[in-house]
Amino acid sequence: MTHEWTIAVQPYYKVERIMTGEKLEIIKQRRLLCLYPTQIRSAYRRFSIEDVFDISFKDYGQGEGVLYLHTKQGVFPYTVEEVDEVFIAEVKRLIAI
Repeated sequence: MTHEWTIAVQPYYKVERIMTGEKLEIIKQRRLLCLYPTQIRSAYRRFSIEDVFDISFKDYGQGEGVLYLHTKQGVFPYTVEEVDEVFIAEVKRLIAI
């Protein structure tokens, strides 16, 4: 098995709402989107670079927003507190090759 080095990392988060009795608990789970030379990995998915068409970002203000990964399997949204422009630029560079 070969080990790939990480090119860039984009933190994102997932919000989970849980009802406990009469109280609503909101849990913010912090996760990482990792870019490697041949793939992008999230907490629960792996995308081959060949399956990625594009990456885009919808800004909600002050860097917060949604990063969209456009793939053969569909569009996958990742909510971010701060966008990493290097991550986006490196993904675009790899998918252009």
